[in-house]
Amino acid sequence: MSNRCELCGREPVETTVHHLTPKEMGGTFMPTADLCIPCHKQIHSLFTNQDLIRLHLTDIQALRANERMAPFVRWIRKQPPSTIPRTRKSNHVRRS
Repeated sequence: MSNRCELCGREPVETTVHHLTPKEMGGTFMPTADLCIPCHKQIHSLFTNQDLIRLHLTDIQALRANERMAPFVRWIRKQPPSTIPRTRKSNHVRRS
């Protein structure tokens, strides 16, 4: 567990392992990224595992550039490392 988020760059933060290719889609032994809890939650609140594959969001650069993730990454970068905002799943993800 590192203490720098690979998506937003904040440090020191507690990180979790994000499988860039979802495990259920064959990503068990593929690359992972150390993400802070807010970034990791935001990804899974906006996208299903199928979305991550379909939209080619399987690397950090693609996630950072995505029109739905970019505003969050810009915002969270400015927050103190201790900030863990509440996250609500999008209707799209809830329906899946």
